[in-house]
Amino acid sequence: MESTPVNWEALDALILEFAKSENLIEDSIVSSPPSSPSSSSTSSVSLSSSSYHSRLIIRQIRRSLEYGDIDAAIDLLRAHAPFILDDHRLLFRLQKQKFIELLRRGTTEDRKSAINCLRTALAPCALDAYPEAYEEFKHVLLTFIYDKDDPTSPVAIEWAERRRFEIAGLMSSVLRAHLHAYDPVFAMTLRYLIRLLLEERDPPATPQESLYEAPPFDEVDIQALAHAVKITRQGAVDSLRFARGDLFQAFQNELCQMRLDVSMLDELVREYCVYRGIVDSGLSTPSGTQTISIPIKVDKPESGCCSSRNCSLEMDCSISKNSDGETSVSNTIMDGSPENNTDVISIQGADVELRFTGGPTGSNEDCSTSGSHQPESSRVLRSRSHGSGERNKRKRWRERQDDFCYNPEISLGGCNKRELNSSTLIPSTIMSREQQENYEIVLGMKELAGKGMAAEAVEEINAMDADFFVQNPMLLFQLKQVEFLKLVSCGDHSGALRVACAHLGPLAASHPALLKPLKETLLALLQPNEDVLVKGFPLHTLATSLQVAIGRRLGIEEPQLMKILRATLHTHNEWFKLQMCKDRFESLLRIDLLKEVYTPFLATVAMSKSHADSTQGSSQITISSNARVSEDGSSPNQVSSADFVCDENAILKVMEFLALPRADAIHLLAQYNGNAETVIQQIFA
Repeated sequence: MESTPVNWEALDALILEFAKSENLIEDSIVSSPPSSPSSSSTSSVSLSSSSYHSRLIIRQIRRSLEYGDIDAAIDLLRAHAPFILDDHRLLFRLQKQKFIELLRRGTTEDRKSAINCLRTALAPCALDAYPEAYEEFKHVLLTFIYDKDDPTSPVAIEWAERRRFEIAGLMSSVLRAHLHAYDPVFAMTLRYLIRLLLEERDPPATPQESLYEAPPFDEVDIQALAHAVKITRQGAVDSLRFARGDLFQAFQNELCQMRLDVSMLDELVREYCVYRGIVDSGLSTPSGTQTISIPIKVDKPESGCCSSRNCSLEMDCSISKNSDGETSVSNTIMDGSPENNTDVISIQGADVELRFTGGPTGSNEDCSTSGSHQPESSRVLRSRSHGSGERNKRKRWRERQDDFCYNPEISLGGCNKRELNSSTLIPSTIMSREQQENYEIVLGMKELAGKGMAAEAVEEINAMDADFFVQNPMLLFQLKQVEFLKLVSCGDHSGALRVACAHLGPLAASHPALLKPLKETLLALLQPNEDVLVKGFPLHTLATSLQVAIGRRLGIEEPQLMKILRATLHTHNEWFKLQMCKDRFESLLRIDLLKEVYTPFLATVAMSKSHADSTQGSSQITISSNARVSEDGSSPNQVSSADFVCDENAILKVMEFLALPRADAIHLLAQYNGNAETVIQQIFA
């Protein structure tokens, strides 16, 4: 299970899309435009997509209903989704709940309001809402007689507060489908992969009576939907009717009804984003002061192959507010130019002071990272110089916005808005200086490998830990492969052969499984004009493998989200292997991309297995050339055999008539050339 491959690049794209869709990230400190606190909430909405805007409104309506403020919910519906109030089935349920909430308050004035609600709203709706509505109307009148605290009363269910959550969930389902306000793909993907663990779900949106005349649906679609989201066959039929026969829309409707702990998901996503360098390791806070001291290294490259100026900097970040709501930053420009060292720029979110802790260096300083004149700590931290540009591109994490920031006039019946918001915030933990340094080292190495700067990466790692490559020879071989291919691409055959003789050859001699990759590496000499590094060697997979291995050496474990995905993808593969069919929804949720894992074309399966433990987590990307997990989790022979002899309708027919599991039905069909009628006749003969 731990060795189940996952495409980190595809996951990065899903996570980034999720964070942007939910307004969880903003531009980094350097690129953030100034804004005042008074406009922060409205600007977050104005910059959001229409889907986010709709989801925010749905959350507001849901929260109002959960706290019993029916009038607030109706006002929001009237303003943003008036078509809901035109459906008397839904309007009747809203008015009935409003009647209950008025009685629940217990005052004389509220009791008068409840009677008025009966006369003017609830009774008229009960006449034409649905056939059973009038009986429900008469039944709810008993709440005048029986107390809300009497658990034995015939209307105890009407008094129950869980009714609020039921109607809130129903309204969310209906609004989500009508407004197409589906959750980001990653949220749906995670729901799908852990659907067996999710017990709570919102009530489904039921189709209108006119839709019951819809033509029958393909039984294949019905069974696929029923099995995918674990509902009954009739539930799948109703869901397809509501979606007017659109299988994928029905699937999304059912999937988004599954309840997920949003605050926990945000925490998992933030941890992953920090690990991958998508967001900065510090959290932005709306107020207060936060000081972070981070030693970094700044290099300014010139036209040559190396940097011409190395300056050790210490960056002190302190957040403070000015009277106008903006924040100012005193910044020593990081371009190494003496004339710019006193420039001051204004940046939102932090006061950043950069101080030179070392004297200026000459323009002809040696760029070597292994020179004995450099202190050990300087050599270790120097990897950050390569990541300074990437670091400026990182986003800044911000807590999920308060659901009610969009409409502050909503009343929650005494619920404190600040207390409501604080329960969903991500803990504002700040990394220690040592942790930040380790993260920067790991991300710096990842960036070096991702850019093909293998020689620099090896030199930095050796300076940091001389025993690292002793325990990870496969990583050293792959890095030296990159260095070899890079020199070949530049036409430096002599330099490439020196790398092969000094490193690739001895490694292959110590590990015979590397002899074949070594031969394939040397073939690149026959194609000097072709950039084999770009075309044949996926650098991002090597960079990820290096990140995982170095991270664990420094005490940085893989994010919990990656572990969850490995386990759930393994379960997903095994399930469809038993079912002997292809998942019809995995492309919609990009699960196929998560399982599509490519490895360096010169790696071997044998070497991957022999050093799975020593690479400490990097084996997920060193399986085989262009390795991809089978779409249904089974072997190619099983898939082709089943597809050749079995038709999906035939499988379903045998399953239905003989009450057999899918796998047993397929095995029987395989014995009779895929003919369902013959199978049934033989069984009943």
